Amino acid sequence: MLDRDNNGQPEENAEQTPPCCSSLHDAKRDDAESAILPSRASVLDGIWEIVKALPAPCGLEVTLAKVLDVLRSFLPMRHGIISLLDGDGEPEITVGAGCSGSCSEGCRLYLPRKAIDQIVTTNTPLVIENIAVHSAFTAADMDVLGVSDNIPVSFIGVPIRVDANVVGTLTIDHVLDNGSRVWLDYTLSLLTLIANLVGDTEKLRRSFVGDCEEPMAQQDLLPKQVSELKHPARKRHKVHVEGMIGDSLAFRDLLENVAVVAKAKSAVLLRGESGTGKELVAKAIHELSPRAKRPFIKLNCAALTETVLESELFGHEKGAFTSAFNSRKGRFELADKGTLFLDEIGEISPSFQAKLLRVLQEQEFERVGGNQTIKVDVRIIAATNKNLEEAVARNEFREDLYYRISVVPLLMPALRERRSDIPLLAAEFLKNYNDENGRMMTFDPSAIEVLMNCDFPGNIRELENCVHRTAILAAGPSIGREDFACRRQGQCFAAALHKISSGEVALQPRPIVPPPAVPALPRAATGTSPSVAVPPETAAQPPLGPAGTVHLNGGRITDAERVIAAMERCGWVQAKAARLLGLTPRQIGYVLKKYGIEIKRL
Repeated sequence: MLDRDNNGQPEENAEQTPPCCSSLHDAKRDDAESAILPSRASVLDGIWEIVKALPAPCGLEVTLAKVLDVLRSFLPMRHGIISLLDGDGEPEITVGAGCSGSCSEGCRLYLPRKAIDQIVTTNTPLVIENIAVHSAFTAADMDVLGVSDNIPVSFIGVPIRVDANVVGTLTIDHVLDNGSRVWLDYTLSLLTLIANLVGDTEKLRRSFVGDCEEPMAQQDLLPKQVSELKHPARKRHKVHVEGMIGDSLAFRDLLENVAVVAKAKSAVLLRGESGTGKELVAKAIHELSPRAKRPFIKLNCAALTETVLESELFGHEKGAFTSAFNSRKGRFELADKGTLFLDEIGEISPSFQAKLLRVLQEQEFERVGGNQTIKVDVRIIAATNKNLEEAVARNEFREDLYYRISVVPLLMPALRERRSDIPLLAAEFLKNYNDENGRMMTFDPSAIEVLMNCDFPGNIRELENCVHRTAILAAGPSIGREDFACRRQGQCFAAALHKISSGEVALQPRPIVPPPAVPALPRAATGTSPSVAVPPETAAQPPLGPAGTVHLNGGRITDAERVIAAMERCGWVQAKAARLLGLTPRQIGYVLKKYGIEIKRL
């Protein structure tokens, strides 16, 4: 108790806390800090190792990986990433802690873009005690970093500078614990020191590269100037399209082309494999065009017969056919002053190609059952995954229609050509799955490695299915390497299908001879031939593997094999295969559907 005077104020010579107690309090505080901070000896040894590693005569990625490995040896952290930027401010070299040698594209997943942009733009460090409550981190960032109510995570990012210019960032994240503020302040000073060392090394490297390239540049100066006069380089702009995710060079080139093409009125032909996002690109072209406020109408040409397709595109008058009780506008009329997207245009019949050609040339048509000419102003965007040049050579696709729709062709890159986008897309698909199902699933780093090494022949559509399927079947709260079907022999149907389509596994048609071991089956509706059904021993087995895969059960040919062989022999025409087997087309269709056999289009 302090002694007080008559006015209630403490006296000068009141009893104070003994000096020994104050020293004890300071000692306890020092012990608490030393418990969460690395020892001075380990820090000095680590900095010395980094200083020795930076000028080593090896690749830059190897050097930066060594820096992070040393840093991780004495500083507790979950992820540590050094990212160096190119001239456009995009990550050019990204290395993560634990990488062995080459640049790891998967590390970019752990780079929160908004936070990185803030560090680069402001040229100042960013220290966040709990990223869950900070606006620089999106929900996708927190999913990737494994943030939850029970696992608060802190983040520190510092700029890497060459002179006054920011050329990269050094970032780490760490699970919060007691004394986190002390740890953050200490780590910020340490990372700033290391970022300065990396910046000095990068400055020397750029100076050395510039000295080596200058004689070559002087030698080639005149040819380059002539080339630039003939082909002036288009200034690269960063384009963002809602719903399209990616940061790879191939993806950025595609978006730049989309932005340029959108301003024109010419027809566009989107080429590329199935599942590469052609419909999204078509919508992006429309939304970036002067027609953005007008209708965007789409139609899948492969899903309709020729008669229905004509009615859908051109419309019909009342009484034009049996079920035409009212007049109806077609897609061309609905898309007037806007954009019409014709998907799978390579599947339309030759006779309908001539009708479509006239509309594209004249921008006029008549409804089915009518004689009044209707004029429209429609921009056409077509898409196909077929080789139209081969189709034209085989007279399956009109040459004049080919030139009409292929004014501006855009090639969609396959997912295997933009692997660095796989982690970004996978994180978005997992976020959508979590939102739809009320889950909190996350990816382990090993899971990202599996995804990065997959070719995904079905492209983005297959990646989305893979993420959702794996999330559903995963046993724990996170998705790891062993949760993927491709890690278990014979369970990844997409991989098997890719091997078949690429010719690694050849399918040989087998003789269509009903084996005597198969018991007699009920007769078809015609009463002339046996129906295709599954023998009792086959029905008890699990479903067949991927479509078109040949299986033998005890040396006997299954019904699925007989149907596949018949379809192969008949060019995948169900009616012909049915006649060959003595069945009805409906029975053939039943077996195809039951075993998931995909009909090939030859």
